[in-house]
Amino acid sequence: MFDPVTKLKEFIRHPSVSADSRFHEGMVGARDFIAGLLSSIGFAVEVVKTPRHPIVLARRGGPDHWPHVIIYGHYDVQPADPLNLWQSAPFEPEIRGERIYGRGAADNKGPMMVHVAAVARLLEKRPDLPLRITFLIEGEEEMGSPSFPGFLAEYRDTLKKADFVFLSDTGIPNPDQVVITCGLRGLVLFDVEITGAKSDLHSGLHGGVVRNPIQALAELCASLHTPDGRVNVPGFYDDVLDVEPWEREQLAKLGGDAEAYRQFLGVPAFHTPPGYTPFECVRFLPTLEFNGIGGGYQGEGTKTVIPSKAMAKISCRLVPNQNPDRIRELLYRTVRERVPSDVTLRIIDQHEGQAYIVVPPDRSNTPRDQSPVLAKAFRATDAAVAEVFGRPPLYLREGGSVPIIAQLKQIVGLDSLMMGLFLPEDNLHAPNESFHLGVMERGIRASEKVLAALADGGR
Repeated sequence: MFDPVTKLKEFIRHPSVSADSRFHEGMVGARDFIAGLLSSIGFAVEVVKTPRHPIVLARRGGPDHWPHVIIYGHYDVQPADPLNLWQSAPFEPEIRGERIYGRGAADNKGPMMVHVAAVARLLEKRPDLPLRITFLIEGEEEMGSPSFPGFLAEYRDTLKKADFVFLSDTGIPNPDQVVITCGLRGLVLFDVEITGAKSDLHSGLHGGVVRNPIQALAELCASLHTPDGRVNVPGFYDDVLDVEPWEREQLAKLGGDAEAYRQFLGVPAFHTPPGYTPFECVRFLPTLEFNGIGGGYQGEGTKTVIPSKAMAKISCRLVPNQNPDRIRELLYRTVRERVPSDVTLRIIDQHEGQAYIVVPPDRSNTPRDQSPVLAKAFRATDAAVAEVFGRPPLYLREGGSVPIIAQLKQIVGLDSLMMGLFLPEDNLHAPNESFHLGVMERGIRASEKVLAALADGGR
């Protein structure tokens, strides 16, 4: 019998931090582990080389008339720092209560193991299952998936023969309420660097003569929002679509205590655009945020200088129908217009990603082209979740971004069914990351039911 908890422990022990070259051995170990595990349950495994970290492609074939599902996951994880805040070693998994602790437990090794275990159990019972399955497991998700578009372009003709992508890399509000994520925000990221004098200046000798780059940067950043919280970039909201009634209904079913949310965040008050609740803002609206800012002396005590340079890191979350290239053009134009002429501006491109939305069947009056197998998968997931978790799933957009989902749609033409499994308490990207073992077991049972229903229904 396939033991998912034991396998997950083995998986976590490989410190697969993709962004840090010091963890190369851990990356190789995690890749070889998942490749070997899939091979052991009967899959033909190909390790596809990329410019950075390889992709594991594992296939179970069959006749063309069988449905074909791609199951996506990633074997890389975030750095574990700060290590002193962990109650147990991040790469030595430990079970405490109902949780397994370790870096990658919830993002994404645990949820990915849910689907591996579901497939293993199903094939053990039904070795002739009439379902084609492809596992697509990458090693660069936590660093922006730079190799993924090239891989999709190279393997497009093979992958486009599938019907849809099935994955669990999104969240749920509590152990009993599954959310099917049907929308993700896109991204545009860039850095702004402002330079004044050719070097730092003595503020007593030269103060009042030159514009301080920190002041210029602060004024620029302040200009990018209106006092009521809207993004103050001309044209920024032009392509934002109205939220459909069914989406508001689903969000209302989720509920939410705004005061409890405020206390959880530890802020005196919310700062939301007029007409939107905080829960609507994080799912339905685009944003512009400052992710880092710096300039001048940062050490203890004082140093009376006018710094030569100041910089800020800026990111925007985009909603469906906003084009990242168009938004980038608007942002750069606005920044250039608002920077004073007596300093020098440098804009540094960072990565971007398209927003994504998929409308579940029977949820909208707007007709959309959709794979009949995907529609069946949505209905099968609805039934399986209701049976296993005791209540039907909710269909909601998520505020985060998973750029590869939009890339799968753009390059290969495949939509995704995202069955959330991680919880707010799972501490993704933070110390003491964990995964709820009860959610894991119920997720396995639900995933198994979904895949069995697809196989039995055919096309």
